[in-house]
Amino acid sequence: MGATERVKEFIDRKGITRYKFCQQLGFSNKFLDNSSNMGTDKAGKILHYYPDLNAEWLLTGNGNMLKINALTEEDIHYNQKKEAEDGNFNIPLYDIRAAEGIKDLLGKNKNQIPLEYIGIPKITDCDGALYIAGDSMYPLLRNGDILAFKKINNPENIIWGEMYLIYISKDGDDFFFTRYIQQSDQDSFVRLVPQNQNYQPVEFPMSSVKAVALVKASIRINSQF
Repeated sequence: MGATERVKEFIDRKGITRYKFCQQLGFSNKFLDNSSNMGTDKAGKILHYYPDLNAEWLLTGNGNMLKINALTEEDIHYNQKKEAEDGNFNIPLYDIRAAEGIKDLLGKNKNQIPLEYIGIPKITDCDGALYIAGDSMYPLLRNGDILAFKKINNPENIIWGEMYLIYISKDGDDFFFTRYIQQSDQDSFVRLVPQNQNYQPVEFPMSSVKAVALVKASIRINSQF
């Protein structure tokens, strides 16, 4: 796909007619009929007129159509769907430091902006990825690893024994865990099991589970060189 084809995709996404687009920028009505790559002068004019358009995407096809700081939640979902259709599974990566941010990210995610997008081969249907803190899942996971996750809308759909990100709120206290989730011997409780033998399993009422996401993949960066 050339740059002109990507312009067509962009204006279709924005709901702009091709006639209006050409009229706004002073281009010939036949400009979009040319499938060859456009010149730098026209590309520069388009990027100036539409500051939310990602220059790298326009010129090379890499990255997202829109700049990250211009993305709405609808845009993010559109990009994820389009990338999945193209076989390029780019996943939004977040850096969350507070419990409220975790709750929002694993819930409706209205306020979290991704740092960047990452790709993991042969993985589909991820809602996002984040950096983890702590060593409760060591040596399988360690502080600073990246986990890709899929949100579970109904905690009753938890698959026992799988690894999850789980947000707990109980008696006014908030907790965020990365744990295996097992069924408890107590009725209506869940058992959270660490990998690190220095940590003990804990149990919480199912009613205290406010958000949960299945861990689908992990990434470890061993060196920056």
